[in-house]
This record gives sequence, C-alpha cells and structure tokens, in this order.
Amino acid sequence: MLSDPIVQEILMDITNDEKSSVPIIECILKGKTFDEEIAEETELRLNIVRKVLYKLYDAGIASYKRSRDPETNWYIYSWKFDQDKVFEIISKKYEKFSEEIEKSLEYEEENMFFACKDNGHRYKFDEATENNFTCPKCGESLEYQDNSNIIIELKQMMKKNDQA
Repeated sequence: MLSDPIVQEILMDITNDEKSSVPIIECILKGKTFDEEIAEETELRLNIVRKVLYKLYDAGIASYKRSRDPETNWYIYSWKFDQDKVFEIISKKYEKFSEEIEKSLEYEEENMFFACKDNGHRYKFDEATENNFTCPKCGESLEYQDNSNIIIELKQMMKKNDQA
C-alpha cells in the first residue's frame, strides 16, 4: 500500500512533504506503535516523528491511545494507522478530479473560442464579438481556435480516471 505513488502523494500532502512520513507509517504497520520505538527504528528525531504523527492524526489517518508508563509515570502514546481513511481520501480526490474534468469538457464543448496570436489568451465567442474580434489586452486580431484536441484530451482523461 505504501509503495503506491498515489498513497505517498497523499501522505506528502498531509504531512507537508515530510519525507519521513512513509517510514513512520511502515513502522506502525509492522507493529511499532510507540513514538519512541518509531523514532528508534527509523533513526529520526523524536520531535519529527511526533510532528508527522500529529499531522496524520489531524487528517484522521492515525489515532492514538494514551496511557501512563508504570516506571516513569509519564504519559505514553500508542499509535495506530487507519488505512481505510487513506482509501477514502483517494476516492474523494478521484471524485473531485472527475468533476473538474467533466466541467472542463462541458465548457469546451459548449463554447466556440477565439485566441490572440500574440499572447494566446482565449476568448469565448460572445467576448470576441463584443471586442470586434480584437484582443482587449494588446489590440491584435483574434482568430478562431479549434478546441477539438482539448475535447479529445479531456475525454481520454475522463476514461483513464474511470478505469482507475
């Protein structure tokens, strides 16, 4: 699971690109549940381990149980990783991406575009006619832009996303 690039990307997003998040989670999955054990196993400083664990906790991906150490009488934390929550986040990310592709496809299919030769800025037909097919930014003439390749690309993206 952790070798999946999508899972790693999500973990990096949650932990603000903290490269140490993957080895920390690997330790939890191997049965090392205490932050001090994880720090020792990964050879990371304890404060870095705790920082990553709390970020994962804030995202709902990790949870902990607090108890007292009988020798020191200090609180100790036992951590658990929630794989289902990661899959839920991935699912939501794909849904949002699908919606964005769908909206873009609808926009491209429902409009005719004209573009400026100099700056490449695109205008819908209504905007182009309002400006007499002249770019409002630089004054150059606007030319029809065939967006069929964009539509094909969006449909391919949609198809790939549906298969994932």
